[in-house]
Amino acid sequence: MSGLTICLWYDDEAEEAARFYVQAFRDAGKPAELGPTMRQGVDTPVLTAEFTLDGQRFVGLNGGPAFKPTMAHSLMVECRDQAQIDHFWSRLSQGGETSQCGWLIDRWGYAWQILPAEMMAMVRDPDRGRGERVFRAMQGMTKLDIAALRAARDAG
Repeated sequence: MSGLTICLWYDDEAEEAARFYVQAFRDAGKPAELGPTMRQGVDTPVLTAEFTLDGQRFVGLNGGPAFKPTMAHSLMVECRDQAQIDHFWSRLSQGGETSQCGWLIDRWGYAWQILPAEMMAMVRDPDRGRGERVFRAMQGMTKLDIAALRAARDAG
């Protein structure tokens, strides 16, 4: 694990979000675990909830309504196959909204990109035409379809 920890700001749902994310990752066969929570006093609400998703450490901070997440920052999930894409797409968009090009917003307002693990290699194909076809195909999708992306890459 790296020395980099991502802090996500919540009004007061950090512990709920941590449990939700950990279960979604575990259900997809990816490593995930809950860490400790921190309170400022014995009978006070949770201030922070630590969790790890696929080797990346996070801290959820219950900071109140002062700040809201934006699409300017997103979390990328690299998926091994279409079943994993389908799982994360369905699970993380519950109570949120879907967007285009494999992006969704979860119920807490955080943006996620649900991508095939091979996506970057496909768009960076040394044959520029192949990479451009993949990119154009992606732009027409909401949830990404690996078979359709591969077909676009190989067409021509």
